[in-house]
Amino acid sequence: MIWNKKDIESDLVRELSARYNLDLMSSSILIRRGRVEPEELCFFLEDDKRFLHNPFLLEEMEAAVERINSAVEEGEKVLIFGDRDVDGITSTVLLYEMLTGKGIGVEWALPLGDDPYGLTKESVEECVNQAVTLIITVDCGISNHQEISYAKEAGIDTIVIDHHNPRDVLPPAYAIINPKLKDSAYPFRDLCGCAVVSKLVWALCFSETDLYNREVCLLNILPENEAYTVEAVKLVNLVEKQRISETIVPGVVPIEQTRLVDFLGGVEIYVYNREQQLRMLQRIFGSEAIINLFDLAEPIWNLYPRLKDKSLLGIRELSKIVKYRSTFTGELDVLINLFTTLVLKQNKDRFSPFNDNLDLVALGTIADLMPLENENRILVRSGMGLLSSTTREGLYQLLLRQGLAGKKLSTTDIAWQISPLINATGRMGVPDRAVRLLLSRDAAVCEELAEEVVSLNKKRKKLGDDTWENIRHSAQASHDELGGKMVIVGDKDIHRGITGILATRLVKYFNTTTAVLAFMNDKAVGSLRGDGSFKVSALLTHCAELFQDWGGHDYAAGFNMELGNFPRFKQMVQDYLETIKIEETEEETIEIDAELPLSYMTPELIDKVEFFEPYGQGNSPLVFLLKGAKIAELSLVGKTEKQHVRMLVDTGKFKWPGVFWNASERVGRDFSLDDTVDLLFRLGRNYFQNTETLQLTILDIQK
Repeated sequence: MIWNKKDIESDLVRELSARYNLDLMSSSILIRRGRVEPEELCFFLEDDKRFLHNPFLLEEMEAAVERINSAVEEGEKVLIFGDRDVDGITSTVLLYEMLTGKGIGVEWALPLGDDPYGLTKESVEECVNQAVTLIITVDCGISNHQEISYAKEAGIDTIVIDHHNPRDVLPPAYAIINPKLKDSAYPFRDLCGCAVVSKLVWALCFSETDLYNREVCLLNILPENEAYTVEAVKLVNLVEKQRISETIVPGVVPIEQTRLVDFLGGVEIYVYNREQQLRMLQRIFGSEAIINLFDLAEPIWNLYPRLKDKSLLGIRELSKIVKYRSTFTGELDVLINLFTTLVLKQNKDRFSPFNDNLDLVALGTIADLMPLENENRILVRSGMGLLSSTTREGLYQLLLRQGLAGKKLSTTDIAWQISPLINATGRMGVPDRAVRLLLSRDAAVCEELAEEVVSLNKKRKKLGDDTWENIRHSAQASHDELGGKMVIVGDKDIHRGITGILATRLVKYFNTTTAVLAFMNDKAVGSLRGDGSFKVSALLTHCAELFQDWGGHDYAAGFNMELGNFPRFKQMVQDYLETIKIEETEEETIEIDAELPLSYMTPELIDKVEFFEPYGQGNSPLVFLLKGAKIAELSLVGKTEKQHVRMLVDTGKFKWPGVFWNASERVGRDFSLDDTVDLLFRLGRNYFQNTETLQLTILDIQK
């Protein structure tokens, strides 16, 4: 293992520290991780939901909101169709709760048993029989062209809410909401399905305000020597639609000869400090220039008393939002921020269906391995707070059974102990159990369902372990046959619910991309997981002619095909692999975030670790380097074989319990009891027998 600590400029560390009021260590960690752009830093340093992107930037969001609100007004019957994994389950629960709260007659459905992924013709036919007039797919649907066409022919509208990669030809849905659509104006593409649903929920909440779909204008005038610059912007649903700026010398141009007449006509005009703005307008165009202006100053001052009598320039110096912009922020931009803040604050109670259910978004984001970057950080951080003190009875029962109830939860706790439980219901063909668990408020029902979910996970584990032993030899043969570039395993004894788990396990075992297929009668259902060496989505596109259905992400996808196509699939994969170059894996390099003096090894270090939460894809836990520590105690542990090492690390003032996984063979060779060593570690909380301790996870040791 290569240890690498990037060199950074001390001036840049001090500059970042001063600008954002950070300690020097945090600044250096951010710089080493390449997080220096203001627009990116805000998601690491702030929890304010105003930094989340406006849902109406998603294409066809307004169409989806209008269609759902129409269904409310007309008393239509709606079906939510989700997916069987955590993301699909949480998406279903979130939207179901939102729509039932609006009084819609809504049902939900997911693939059960051996049902294929996504909407099916049979599901659509059931909708026809049940007089459903609107289907909303969540975490699926983007690849269901035939099924959505069939629904359209039957007179049923479909709204697709998805985050999987779209095909070249989109399904003929009434509206498609997906941040990965080509030419999408949405600033961030890597939302999970549940997060995309939460954007719809936010938009539905906003549609209940007086400003929904109303065009408003914000205006600001700047004096410049003998002239005045008039700036104005039009907003619809808090999204900027059009902006103008005109510099005018008083008395030279009548108002009707400027662009202002057309721009300002027929809309409400908001300003900051009405009297001042009106005086300047009349200096420019004369006293006959009478424009009805709505003043934002008083309501803003009521909301933030410290801003009273401050100019927009003065407010800009205090603005948290402006601090995180790398481009110049003018007075009109400050006015936009003030107006947006005012609208959201005045309507905060309307957004409770969004704010109060971010626990579901956090679950979906973590389970679906979405990068914890950009707005995902605020969504997950807010959701983790809700999870740690959950009022959702079903989640509480799961936390209770995993020994996590009442604990401060980390993303690792969710990823390793909660997500697998919920996922197990889908893998074992009964995801409806998890939906009912998350929806129910009845303690007795939740206790019964939670027990069933835990039991299903135990069965799933045993099934996975048994199957793993059965496929290891065929996996090795495939690895050798494909020159180590990939592994393909297919068998009638593989349960379709664990193909993804097995593929992920094989990726780690062989360090290469893997496809695992379950043979079911005349069909093969597969999961594909990548190791990052190439995009599996490109491979599936290459083999698309073989598939009945396929889809997913760049490095995780699924497909199904006729069983007879399996030999051709293997050959086409081999042909594809010959056309791409896969770099040989070099010795693992671990990036060091900070080197710590022994004096820094105090319990307060956990505060620094948790400052950078949430951890996960795209934001791995902090790695520290410590030199000159002593191994005070050392023992070997393990359930069957003693593969792991427990130790007590003496740093002077404090002694730290530590665990070094799969390192038993290194004892006596690379380190021993009483050795003075340098070590790389991560720090976390460990809960055992209702006792919380801080524990080092050792990554590597050198004498």
